[in-house]
Amino acid sequence: MRQTPAAHEAPLPFGARLSAAMDTHGPLCAGIDPHRALVERWGLPYTISGLERFTLTCVEAFAGTVAAVKPQSAFFEVFGARGIALLERATEELRAAGTIVVLDVKRGDIGTTMEAYAAAFLADDAPAPVDAITVNPYLGYGSLRPAIDLALATGRGVFALALTSNPDGPAVQHAQRDGRSVAGHVVDGVTGDNSAAAAAGELGSIGLVIGATVGSAVGDLGLDLVAANAPLLAPGFGAQGATASDAEQVFGPARRQVLAASSRDVLQAGPEVAALRARAAAVGEALATVLR
Repeated sequence: MRQTPAAHEAPLPFGARLSAAMDTHGPLCAGIDPHRALVERWGLPYTISGLERFTLTCVEAFAGTVAAVKPQSAFFEVFGARGIALLERATEELRAAGTIVVLDVKRGDIGTTMEAYAAAFLADDAPAPVDAITVNPYLGYGSLRPAIDLALATGRGVFALALTSNPDGPAVQHAQRDGRSVAGHVVDGVTGDNSAAAAAGELGSIGLVIGATVGSAVGDLGLDLVAANAPLLAPGFGAQGATASDAEQVFGPARRQVLAASSRDVLQAGPEVAALRARAAAVGEALATVLR
């Protein structure tokens, strides 16, 4: 069972926990993405019962076997309160097995609204707290402060979008302000927030989302991912086609910081638990070769 620190003890930082999980299980972050096409491909109805069967199959397959699991919140939210309840159940079961949960919610707002988003997922007294969430910094990196501060206080983490692989991403992320790209300002903010962990020789708890298929953007924009000391959540491997050469071009010497998100490449092996677990193991081994 997962153990929680005593009330008088400081929580173990997310970065340290993630680093240990990756050392034990490899760099795979397995996705739980129950969108309609995939649920039906598994031969399940696109109903709350089908969603439950899909989700709990993934939980059984991944719990205790991969470094992290990333549920996509939107695919649960579409089913309303029952979907959210199922997401909370999956979170609790994964974390009870010692598996890190990174909830893909991409929240971003200001002031008390951002405080509420942070409390919903990162507070110790949240309904089903996760280990980390994805956040959107494009109201300014400072708008993320409530989530960052709460994550650091509770031993949790956040992953800020920096460079995404969607076609419209560069129009915003590569734009220049004061001689620095918008993505560069995000990386600079993360570097500062991870400086204490860097001084202690630990991986930081404030991460970056950087697509494995962004090509030369990291170098072109002068982003120092090693100095950022950030866990790098990297979609794009597997079904999206990122290769070993892509990993070298995009991440270079920061490859060991990469937590590689893979959803379709693993989930296509469902609906049987054994096949899903075996596929996750195979994908994880292939990623370890690329990223280590």
